[in-house]
Amino acid sequence: MSALDIRDADLIDKAYLELLAERAGSGASIALERADQPEALALIEELDAYQMPLYPAESHHGVEVSVLLQPNVAFAVARDESGQAVGCGAVWCVPEYGELKRMYVRPQCRGKGVARALMDFLEDQAKARGCAAMTLETGIHQHEAIALYRRAGYEFCAPFGSYAVDPNSVFMRKPF
Repeated sequence: MSALDIRDADLIDKAYLELLAERAGSGASIALERADQPEALALIEELDAYQMPLYPAESHHGVEVSVLLQPNVAFAVARDESGQAVGCGAVWCVPEYGELKRMYVRPQCRGKGVARALMDFLEDQAKARGCAAMTLETGIHQHEAIALYRRAGYEFCAPFGSYAVDPNSVFMRKPF
């Protein structure tokens, strides 16, 4: 933080300062990439391997790579300073909202602001595509993810779209 930022800090909301710290600390570059390229596929496979033992098959709501290649989906990859892929996520845009999908950050990169920066990037993509809100479904055992979403302004909501009530799922929404 620069001297000007520190002097003005008392004028800025604490949550905004936390957001700046999360964004500045990530060191990640984020860009739209194809979901079917090898590094993206590896991240998606890691996400699936992480979630498979946590939930029964009927509670797995990840979309196939072919869906991530559709024109109404923005798929992004976060890369560290060396260019290594460390995280990914997508926003699937329908007329009413964007749905956050396939959000994943490698364990060694968690807690460094990568997930927040990736989520902010995807929210910007949703807004640019005309979405009025962002929605998501995540598993009940992903406590860190739920906390991240809450800090980012997401609120719990009822199932949306084609989702049904699932005791292993949490549904959240953030209006823009």
